Amino acid sequence: MNQLTVRLPDGSERVLEDGATAADLAAQIGPGLAKAALTAVVDGTEVDLAASLTDGVTVELVTDRDERALHTIRHSTAHLMAQAILDLHPGATFAIGPPIEHGFYYDFELPDGKTLSDEDLAAIEDRMRSLVDEDQPFERHEISVDEALDLFSGEPYKVEMIKSFAGGAASSDDVGEISGDVVSYYRNSDTFLDMCTGPHVPTTGRLGHFKLQKVAGAYWRGDEKRPMLQRIYGTAWLNKKDLKAHLHRLEEAEKRDHRRLANEMDLVSWPEELGPGLAVWHPKGALIRTLMEDFSRQRHTEGGYEFAFSPHIAKSVLWETSGHLDFYADGMYPPMEMDGATYYPKPMNCPFHVMIYKSNQRSYRDLPIKIFELGTVYRYELSGAVHGLLRSRGFTQDDSHIFVTREDIAEQIADLLDFVLDMLRAFGFDDFQAKLSTRPEEKSVGDDEIWDMATEGLRSALDAHGLDYIVDEGGGAFYGPKIDVDVKDAIGRAWQLSTIQLDFNLPDRFDLEYIGADGDRHRPVMIHRALMGSIERFFGVLLEHYAGNFPAWLAPEQVRVLPVAEAHQEYAEQVASTLKAGGFRVDVDPATDPLGKRVRRGKVDKLPYVLVVGDDDVAAGTVGVNTRGEKDVDRDVTVEDFAARLHDDVDQKR
Repeated sequence: MNQLTVRLPDGSERVLEDGATAADLAAQIGPGLAKAALTAVVDGTEVDLAASLTDGVTVELVTDRDERALHTIRHSTAHLMAQAILDLHPGATFAIGPPIEHGFYYDFELPDGKTLSDEDLAAIEDRMRSLVDEDQPFERHEISVDEALDLFSGEPYKVEMIKSFAGGAASSDDVGEISGDVVSYYRNSDTFLDMCTGPHVPTTGRLGHFKLQKVAGAYWRGDEKRPMLQRIYGTAWLNKKDLKAHLHRLEEAEKRDHRRLANEMDLVSWPEELGPGLAVWHPKGALIRTLMEDFSRQRHTEGGYEFAFSPHIAKSVLWETSGHLDFYADGMYPPMEMDGATYYPKPMNCPFHVMIYKSNQRSYRDLPIKIFELGTVYRYELSGAVHGLLRSRGFTQDDSHIFVTREDIAEQIADLLDFVLDMLRAFGFDDFQAKLSTRPEEKSVGDDEIWDMATEGLRSALDAHGLDYIVDEGGGAFYGPKIDVDVKDAIGRAWQLSTIQLDFNLPDRFDLEYIGADGDRHRPVMIHRALMGSIERFFGVLLEHYAGNFPAWLAPEQVRVLPVAEAHQEYAEQVASTLKAGGFRVDVDPATDPLGKRVRRGKVDKLPYVLVVGDDDVAAGTVGVNTRGEKDVDRDVTVEDFAARLHDDVDQKR
C-alpha cells in the first residue's frame, strides 16, 4: 500500500497510509491526542480532522486545550443552536451564524411570524445539550452552485448568499464557501445541514461549555429596509472553568453598566423627548464632568496648548473642502437650508482648527502650533448602535490638532504619547495596549519619505515607553499612520480611548503653508490627537471602571458628616465648614434617621469618606472616619489630621 509522510511542527516526521486523515495522524501519535484533537492546521490552513492529508505537508493538531480552538468551538456551537431551534420550531429559516468575540450568534426567522424572548432560551439550551449527548458527527460536503441552490431552495437567505457568492459580492459576515463552482456545507444529522466554510469539531459531543444569553433583532444584511430577523447570542468556551469565569465577568459588567449607575447615582439621563443618543447631565454628573474638563484644561495649558472655540454648524463648502461630504456624509446630520446656503451640524472639529491656522501667515518659528478644544460634535449613529454615553449622537471631543514641520514629527509624537499616557494614568489607568497602523497598500496621500518618517516616529515613541503594541500592517487611514491606545479597566475589559493620527491630506486640501528658514513656502503636517476620545464616552468608561466609586478628587461629594444625635449637629456643621474652607466638597446628614441607616446610605452613595461625630468628638475636636472599602472605623482623628489625609488622597489620585 502507498504511504505518505507528514512533518510535525517540531520538525519530526510521521509515515501514514495513503489517504490518511488528520484524525489518523492524531491516533497514531497517541490516544490522548486523538481524544483531545479538534482540528488540524495543514500548511497554515485550518481543516477538519476528517480532511485527507497529502505527502510532504506540515501538520499541527489543535486540541481542546488550545485557545485557537475557540473560534471553531463557537462556530460549531452556533450550528448546534440552529439545529436545536429547527427541532423546536420546524420551518424556521436561517441567515448567518458566525463566531464572534467571546461567543457566537445566529440570525433566523420563525414560521408564522412567531418571535422568541429570553425566556425561550432555556428550552433551546436543553435541546442543544441533548444533541451534544447524541454525539453527531459534523460531515463536510462539497457540491456545485446549482446543486446548492436546489438543496437550500427552502432557505431564502441561504439562496441569496449563494447567488451573491457566485456573483462575487459576498459579505465578510457570510458563512459559506464557493471555490470556483463549488459550495461547501456541513451535515450533522439526517435533518440538519448548513452552508459553511468550516472547519468544525469532529462531533457535537465535543461541545458543551456554552450558555445562551439573549434574543435581539437584526436587519438582514444590516439594512433597515430588509426583513428584521431574530438573533440569539451565546457564549462558548474550552472548559467549564473558563465559561464560569466569563459569566462572572458579565455579571460584574452588568453591575457596572454606566447607564444603570448613572440613573442610581443621579448623574445623567436620556429623556425620550430628546431622541436617541442625546443625554442631559444632572448636577452631580455635571460636577464630575467639570472636574474632568478643568483638569484637562490645566494640563493642556501646562503642555503649551492654545484654546479654541468653534461653532456647531458650518456651510457645506467647509465640508466639501475637507472631504467629509465625500466620505462621511452618511454619518452627518441632514443639511439645513437658510440664507441661500446649506449648513451642516459639525461631525468633527478638525476643519475649524485648520481655519484658525489659515487665518494668518505662519513661519517655521511659529511651529508647532497646538490647538485644543472641547468641541461638541453631532454624528448620526443608527438608533440600534446608540449605547448610552459610550456611543452617542451628540458628544464633546477633547480635540487637539498640532501643526508641525516634517523635521519635528518624531519629537512631537514622543511628546504627545508622554502627554496621553500621563493623563490616562492620572485618571487611574495603568494597563495599556497600543496598535500602530501603517500605510495602506491600495490608496494613500503623501510621499514615501513623510510616511516613513511619521511611521518611524510613532514606532520609536512606542518603543521608548516600552508599551506592548501590535502592528496593523496597511491598517492606517489613506491620509496618515496612527497609534491607538487601549486601556484595561478594573475587570480586564479593553477600551480604545486615545489616538495620535498623522494627517497629510487636510493640509493639502486647505492649502496650508508656512514660511521656512529658507524663505520658501512649505506644507505643514497636521496631527490629530484625541485623548479621552469624547468626554461622554470617557466618563462612561470611568463610571464602569470605578463601578461608581470615583476617586476622591472626582467624587461629587467627598465627605459626609453624620452627627450621632441632634445635640451634635452644631459641631458637625463646624467640621463641614472647616473642610469646605479647605476646598473640599462636604455635606451634613442630620440625625433625622438612625445612625446605622445614615452610614449605610453613605456607602450606597459611594462616598469616599463618612465622618461620625459624637460627645467625645465634640469635646476633643475629633471625628470618626469611615473610609470607603475599609471595615474598621478610624476613631479620634483630629479634624486637621483628616483634612491633611484628604488633601493627600486628592493630590495623589491626580
